[in-house]
Amino acid sequence: MQKNLVIVESPAKAKTLERFLGKDYKVMSSYGHIRDLKKKEMSVNLDDFSPEYEIPSDKETVVKELRKEAKKAETVWLASDEDREGEAISWHLSQVLGLDPKAAKRIVFHEITKSAILNAIEHPRTIDMGLVNAQQARRVLDRIVGFKLSPVLWRKLKPSLSAGRVQSVAVRLIVEREKEIEDFKSESSYRVSAVFTVDGQPIKATLAHGFKTEAEAEAFLLSCKDKQFTITDIEKKPVKKSPAPPFTTSTLQQEAARKLGFTVSQTMMVAQHLYESGHITYMRTDSVNLSSLCINTTKEEIVKMHGERYSRPRQFHTNSKGAQEAHEAIRPTYISETEITGNAQEKRLYDLIWKRTLASQMADAEAEKTTITIEAKGTDGVFTATGEVITFDGFLRVYRESYDDDTPTEETEGLLPTVKVGESLNMEELVAIQRFSQHPLRYTEASLVKKLEELGIGRPSTYAPTISTIQQREYVEKGDKKGEERTYGILKLSGGKLKKSTKKEVFGNEKGKLLPTDIGTVVNDFLIQYFPEIVDYNFTANVEKEFDEIADGRENWHEMMKDFYGKLEPLIESTLQEKNEHKVGERILGKEPGTGKPISVKIGRFGPMVQVGIADEHEKPKFAQLKKGQSIATITLEEALDLFKLPRTLGEYEGDAVTVGTGRFGPYVQHQKKYVSIPKEVDPMSIELEDAIKMIEERRKSEASSHLKSFEEDAELEVMSGRFGPYLKYKGANYKLPKSVKDPTELTYEACMEIVNAPKPEGKKKGKKA
Repeated sequence: MQKNLVIVESPAKAKTLERFLGKDYKVMSSYGHIRDLKKKEMSVNLDDFSPEYEIPSDKETVVKELRKEAKKAETVWLASDEDREGEAISWHLSQVLGLDPKAAKRIVFHEITKSAILNAIEHPRTIDMGLVNAQQARRVLDRIVGFKLSPVLWRKLKPSLSAGRVQSVAVRLIVEREKEIEDFKSESSYRVSAVFTVDGQPIKATLAHGFKTEAEAEAFLLSCKDKQFTITDIEKKPVKKSPAPPFTTSTLQQEAARKLGFTVSQTMMVAQHLYESGHITYMRTDSVNLSSLCINTTKEEIVKMHGERYSRPRQFHTNSKGAQEAHEAIRPTYISETEITGNAQEKRLYDLIWKRTLASQMADAEAEKTTITIEAKGTDGVFTATGEVITFDGFLRVYRESYDDDTPTEETEGLLPTVKVGESLNMEELVAIQRFSQHPLRYTEASLVKKLEELGIGRPSTYAPTISTIQQREYVEKGDKKGEERTYGILKLSGGKLKKSTKKEVFGNEKGKLLPTDIGTVVNDFLIQYFPEIVDYNFTANVEKEFDEIADGRENWHEMMKDFYGKLEPLIESTLQEKNEHKVGERILGKEPGTGKPISVKIGRFGPMVQVGIADEHEKPKFAQLKKGQSIATITLEEALDLFKLPRTLGEYEGDAVTVGTGRFGPYVQHQKKYVSIPKEVDPMSIELEDAIKMIEERRKSEASSHLKSFEEDAELEVMSGRFGPYLKYKGANYKLPKSVKDPTELTYEACMEIVNAPKPEGKKKGKKA
């Protein structure tokens, strides 16, 4: 009989644990959740909001194995992750394996080290039903929102849309930022800088204020002509720079994006591998706390590497809204481990975590900042020159924090020449450059996480899935915004002469930003109009607080659901009953020349489209899909009419016409009653016959390579090659080949029909996709 069975969430974690536990322990993985709400049903009883769980088909084998081993074990240890999701997994395991939640041995650790695991086994606890209920409340509430709101979107906007509580708020942030940018009016001003010299050494300085117009800037520059500039003040003061706290989930996602170019989900995936391999502590945390053991060992490492002066142990305190779970910050499990074995991504992320942790326990950097004030009698301008000298590098020896591109930073020169008050300066040149105010920057994945955290929306475990979901649902896309060219003015006073010139610059160029799609914008506007609470920032943050109160045992989650659903249901009913003259998001552009038919843009069944005419008994309206880069909010009447210039005939090939048209799935090339989709990056209005023929030939080659074998006995039977390997196709259904088939091209007709007619296991339908 096996003495101990330890159940963890992932095989990688199980492998690491096995290294530390002896032969008396068997470690198995549940591969995440083993029970969940049914996929195609709401699975929530609306009378008391109790969830109806099932074991998904892909988890049946895992559960069977766990049950078998649990029966053989004297003690079952539930060792899933130390957060709400992990607690829920342990509870589901206790239910499925027949363990008493009040007596089940639950062990938790936020680092996979021998001492942490043995300590956890020495101090087991029972399942925390507060955390379980908080997870159930989140799951049930989000399921109700999804299942109740999504049909409203299908009815009012477009089939297959879905709504999510936190996702809808994230989309709102992105849509509102886009609207701020559209409404932004840029203003220009002239900023003045100067180059002075003293004993041949340059001093660069800037004027404390700017000018609204070119005339004002010109007048100021001319007022400085032939003036004597002197130093009126010198201020020197010591400044200190303190290190940033060790990483939380959110700050790791932000810094990995800025420094390593990782996406939010990529950061979490790599961090998960590092945690499960025993290299770092648990990667879902909003705590900046470090254990005393970590602080002491980090001090030893700093003293050994850099000397006593560089060490300054300190403890940080968490300030984020609604911080939960008494974890540590994300840190290396062993600070003495400066490098790890792993792939390139794992090494880079580990190095970032190691440096940030080490720097957090290092001395402040010290610098001397010098500010020189420069003035001239008869002018109303005060120039300042600043310089900074690092006198002690402190934590900067190891790590410098990076910032978002919208974070203001103070510009300082390096070393300034030695000067004294009253000293005269030579004015070499004065330059006034026209500058423009900038619109708010669009969100990156990392800056969106930062905003969600500031608003108290979501938790460490939800940031990455939220950002992935809104992109998968095509409410938001990650892309680039091309800059526009503009001209700016330059005034330059040098050698007593004033010169005017202009230069061109590209502005507004943004890369890798989150952009709302037309569908995302329309869904957001619809939810704000009919379900304002669902997308309200404060409401969403307050729901998170209620989950925290459920976790702490201060609120009953069934009562919370009752209150929430009591407000939601009437809104759904009234919205469904409301008759709309126009579809949500529909915009009338004008009339078609010649016919006078109305032309409108809206979200159709297959996305944004233009419609000519209205549905009536006599004539059906015409439709055209919008091209990439076009939006229902900005498309003009002329651009809409251009979309109806298809179909167009390109010429002939093999005696038949080659035409370009557009349909519900987008633009296509048609030849001999066959269709080839035109790639998104190709403009159907400019495609030539030669390009179309290439596409036709490529399609033929692709189709030929996928047909491995056909049979004279039955034209409907074929051996095909697909993305998952070879399979049989017969009368519109696909059949998987047995593993015993080594060469599919050698299959006889009889052998193929045996596969087609073979009895299927219970619950599986005949002819499923291969």
